[in-house]
This record gives sequence, structure tokens and C-alpha cells, in this order.
Amino acid sequence: MSAVIRKIVTVVEEVHQEMGKDVSPPTRRAAAVAVIENPFAGRYVEDLTPLIAIGEELGEMLARRAVAALGIEGPAAHSYGKAAAVGSDGELEHAAAILHPKMGAPVRKVLGKGAALIPSSKKRGGVGCTLDIPLGHKDAAFVRSHFDGMEVQINDAPRANEIMVALAVTDSGRPLPRVGGLEVAEIKGDDGLR
Repeated sequence: MSAVIRKIVTVVEEVHQEMGKDVSPPTRRAAAVAVIENPFAGRYVEDLTPLIAIGEELGEMLARRAVAALGIEGPAAHSYGKAAAVGSDGELEHAAAILHPKMGAPVRKVLGKGAALIPSSKKRGGVGCTLDIPLGHKDAAFVRSHFDGMEVQINDAPRANEIMVALAVTDSGRPLPRVGGLEVAEIKGDDGLR
């Protein structure tokens, strides 16, 4: 089953100043969000395999759109994260089926690696609800400078029978990071932690 997509929204955020200090180069985050029909809205279904397949399909498409929005090649991405919101006729397990079993592999393929788990969040919400997409370094979870998030909202989604699915990537960490931890230059990227 392919996703029935109502709309795709891509958002780019650039931070040029933080607390009156210039951020140079600016930190940039991009999120690509697909608003899709929930084929199981309003009913309990035991086998969620079709949603798992949709997650795999959306993983590649959203990753390509997010890195293109930043104007970078996939391997140049630093951080990633994913999120989904089901409308009121959906259940959280619908979001989990899209986000977890198969979405990660195509995202990692587009980004050229991705040893770390992809941070994720899921929720049920009405039209205009906000998605908070957690972010972490794609190859090393202990890189504190990349613990971050991106907030996105679409004014007319998700409708009761829809799911909003988002993937965010960055080309850097937080603006002006200074809380220590593993430095980007120290990443080995073998175990997803360091």
C-alpha cells in the first residue's frame, strides 16, 4: 500500500543570533512533513503491515526533501529526528507502525550513515497540533551539542482520518553549544553512542 498524500510541507529554520551573539555560520534545521490518509482511522486492525510499508516509503522521500531544503548532500547532515501525529480517529500504534520498524533504513541510506537511533515522538492531536521533533547526532548519541528539537505545525492537519509524518535533519548542532560532551571531531560512529 502506498501512502495517500494530501500535502507535503517543508520548513527550513536558520538561527543567525542567539542571546545577542552572532551564530556563524547559522545553524540550520529542515523538516519535511507528509500529511497522509490513515487507512485504519476509526477502526481497530491487528495487522499494521501496510503502515510499516508506508513508513519505509516516506523515510526516503522525506529524507531527500529535508536535505535538499538545506542545500546539502545527505552525508553532510549532522542530526536527525522523526515524529508523527495521528488525528482523533487514529491510534498511537498507527504512528509507531510508520516510525519504527522500517522508516530508519531508507533515511540512513539517504544520509550516508546513521549509526545512532533516530529520536522520535508520536502523539494524537487535532488540526493545527504541534509536532516536537527530537533531534540527535546521526552517528553518535553522546554528542550533547546536537541534543535539540524542531517544532512544526500545519494549520489544517492532521484531520481526524489523517497522520502527519515528519523527518527533520540539521547541518550542525545547537547554536553556541557549551555544555560539554563528546565533540563532533571525536566521533567514531561505530556503535551509535560515541
